[in-house]
Amino acid sequence: MSSRTVSSVVRGFSIRRFFDQYGLAFVMVASYFGSGSVFIASSAGVQFGYGLLWAAAGAVLLGFMAQDMSARLGIFGDSLASFTREKIGAPGATALMVLLSVGCVAWALALTAAVGQGIVVLFGLQSIGWQPFAVATGLLAMVIGILSYDFVERVMVTMMFGLLIAYLVVLSGSSPDVGAVVSGFVPGVSEAGSMALAVSILGTTALWPNFFLESKLVAQKGWNSAADVPIMRRDLSIGYFIGGLTTVAILIVAAAVLRPAGYTQLDTFLTPGRALSAVLGDWAMTLFLVGTVAAAFNSIVPIMWAPAYMIPDAMGERFDGNSRLFTAIYVGGVGLGCLSPLVQQVLQLSVVDMIVLFPAYNGVVGLPVTALLLFWAVNDSETMGDRTNGWKLNVVNSLLILLAVYSAWTGGQAVFDAIFSGGF
Repeated sequence: MSSRTVSSVVRGFSIRRFFDQYGLAFVMVASYFGSGSVFIASSAGVQFGYGLLWAAAGAVLLGFMAQDMSARLGIFGDSLASFTREKIGAPGATALMVLLSVGCVAWALALTAAVGQGIVVLFGLQSIGWQPFAVATGLLAMVIGILSYDFVERVMVTMMFGLLIAYLVVLSGSSPDVGAVVSGFVPGVSEAGSMALAVSILGTTALWPNFFLESKLVAQKGWNSAADVPIMRRDLSIGYFIGGLTTVAILIVAAAVLRPAGYTQLDTFLTPGRALSAVLGDWAMTLFLVGTVAAAFNSIVPIMWAPAYMIPDAMGERFDGNSRLFTAIYVGGVGLGCLSPLVQQVLQLSVVDMIVLFPAYNGVVGLPVTALLLFWAVNDSETMGDRTNGWKLNVVNSLLILLAVYSAWTGGQAVFDAIFSGGF
C-alpha cells in the first residue's frame, strides 16, 4: 500500500470515526466556555497569579462527574426534564422548565452583546456600535441551531479547537514561572477574595443546562446501553481536557503577562487583549478578540437548545430535534436573546455587566434547582433500575449541590441588587 493510500485511510478513519463515536462533550464544553469564562479565568490570573490553577482543574473534574451522571441518566433512564414530569406532573414540570429557561435567555442576552462588542473592537467599528451586531449574531445562531445535530456538533468541535489553538499561540509568547505553575495546582486560598473567585470558576463550569442536554442528546449518539458508557466517558474526557486546557492557558497568560505589567483587575473582558497587544504585539490582540468572539458565539446554540428540549419533554411531547415545537422554542428564545440592546437601555447595564451578572443569575437560580433534580434522578431506582449512583458518585454529586447552595446563599442578594440597580 502506498504512503498516499495509508495517509488517506488514516485521515478517513480519524475524522469519520471520531465524529461517529465522539463530539457530544464538545457541545457541552462549548456551552459553558463563553465570554464569562474568559473573563473569570483572566481575572483569576491577574488578581492571584497562578494560585487558582487548582480551581480550574477541580472545575474540570466536577463538570466531568456531573455530565457523567447526566449521561447515565439518559442511557439507563430518561431525560432530566422527563424525569421531572414523571415525579411532579406535567403542569408543574412545564412551569419549572419555563422558569429555568428565563436564565437561558439571560445567557443569550449576555452572549449576543459580547459577540457584538468583540466585533466592534476587532474591526474598529465603534462608530456603528455593538447593538446591530448583537442582533445579527442572534439571527446567525438561529440558522445554525436549527440545522442537523451532526452539523452543529462539527461546528462546535471546530470552533473549540480553534479557540484552544488561539490561546496556546498567545501562551507561547509568554514566559510563565514553571515552578509557580506547578505549585498553583495545590489547593489554597491564602489571599482575601480568592475563594469567591474559585467558586466562580467552579460554578461557571458546572453549567446547569448541560445536565438537561446531555441526558437528552446521548440518544443522538446512539448511546443506549452499558456498553456505551466507556465511549461516553472517553468523549467527556476528551472534551473536558480541551476545555480545561483552554481555561488553564488563559489563566497562565494573565498571570505571566498582565500581572507583571501592573494590572490588578479587569475593567472589561477586552482588557486582557489590550494588555497583551501592548506586551506581545498586535497579533495577540487579534487572536484574543477572535477567541473571545468565538467563545461567546459557541455558547449561544447549546444553551438555547436546552429550553427547546426541556419544555416539550416536561409537557410529555415526543419529538426529534427537527420538530416544529423544538424549532419554535429555539428560535423564539434566541430571538429574545437578540434584545440585548433593549435590555441595556432598560436596566442600564453595560456589556460587561451583562456578561458577568446574567451567568451569575443562573448560578443563583438554575444551578441549585438542577443539581438537586439530577441528584434525585440518579438515585431513583424506578428510573435507573440497578444503575443508581454508588456512594462515591453520591459524594461527588453532593459536592456539586453544596457548591450550588453556597454560591446562591452568599451571592444571591448582591447579584439581584446589581442587575436591578444599573450594574456594578
